[in-house]
This record gives sequence, C-alpha cells and structure tokens, in this order.
Amino acid sequence: MDKKVETTKFLSMIRQLVSDVQGAPFPGPDFEHELYSIWYEHVQKNAQECFEFLDENFPSDREGMNKTLQKMFK
Repeated sequence: MDKKVETTKFLSMIRQLVSDVQGAPFPGPDFEHELYSIWYEHVQKNAQECFEFLDENFPSDREGMNKTLQKMFK
C-alpha cells in the first residue's frame, strides 16, 4: 500500500476514534444504560480496527519494526 494512502487512512481512523471517545454518554441522573452499551460497542469496534491497522503497518516487535523501517526508506 502507498505510504501516503496508509497515512491518510490511519489519520482518518484516529480522528474517528477520538470523535467516538468525545461522544461518550455522560453518566448523569438521566443516564441510559442502553445508549452507553451502543456507544461502547461502536467505540470498541473502531479501537480494534485502529489496533489491527497499527499491528499490520507499524509492528511493535523489533524484527517487524526493522522491516517496516526498511520499506519506508527504500
């Protein structure tokens, strides 16, 4: 995948995740458990997609990171 496309996709995913977190239901007196459950499921799905993208494109293990860096600087 093109590095610019990867970066654009990653930034879009992170923006969506931050937006999801900012939209969390506030636990006040009229707190609705069902709305929280819907929000929680949605934000967990987006967080999982971000982690999968990071693991695929920016591995945390040393060997994987070396391969990623080598690809970046070819």
